[in-house]
Amino acid sequence: MLTGDALTSRIIGSAIEVHRHLGPGLLESAYEQCLCHELTGIGLPHARQVALAVVYKDIQIDLALRADIIVAEEVLIELKSVERLLPVHEAQVLTYLRLTRYRLALLINFNVLRLKDGLRRLVA
Repeated sequence: MLTGDALTSRIIGSAIEVHRHLGPGLLESAYEQCLCHELTGIGLPHARQVALAVVYKDIQIDLALRADIIVAEEVLIELKSVERLLPVHEAQVLTYLRLTRYRLALLINFNVLRLKDGLRRLVA
């Protein structure tokens, strides 16, 4: 199974494929469904809209936190379709990483002309 850089490279390649076909301007849900289709096509196991449990002072709190996609039980993906990524978007993903067992995330904004301008790789 792929890990780390190899895994994120495959995910980014899939996101680029989606962006190449759809371009900017759609809702996040459209990109999510298409990205999952691409991930399935290249054989990467993934789950959509994964509920994230938060442990606070030894109690598990079931909040309404959801990761858009988790790939191979290793990479958390948060999708956006916004004018530009803001510090609050990165803070959201870093908080998800801090509160979960995941250590690697991709923040992907599809509402850009070149997808590389909308990519952030974050590590806890």
